[in-house]
Amino acid sequence: MINRPDTNAQRLKRHKRVRGKISGTPERPRLNVFRSNTNIYAQIIDDVNGKTLVSASSMEKGFEGKGSDCEAAKKVGVTVAERAKSAGIENVVFDRGGYVYHGRVQALAEGAREGGLQF
Repeated sequence: MINRPDTNAQRLKRHKRVRGKISGTPERPRLNVFRSNTNIYAQIIDDVNGKTLVSASSMEKGFEGKGSDCEAAKKVGVTVAERAKSAGIENVVFDRGGYVYHGRVQALAEGAREGGLQF
């Protein structure tokens, strides 16, 4: 019998390790990314107060297109950056959520940078 590794457990282990090193403050909140097979989600979180300040995802009502490709991730990045700017947030800490900085995660980060966030 072939035993496949539990990739989500490995990702959660990486995520826990990364979260030990970074956290969001009111001055510089954390931009968190969650990637599922069908959609991508982004939140800007203030860890000191335990509040989600801004969020965006490819599941929102007005979102057009497929939620599981790089174009969608870039749109979500731009959207979360616009919402952050309107909330007065310019600097963030990027939390890749244990995912490799490649593909959709990288596209979301580039979209957020294009939208005006600095990290």
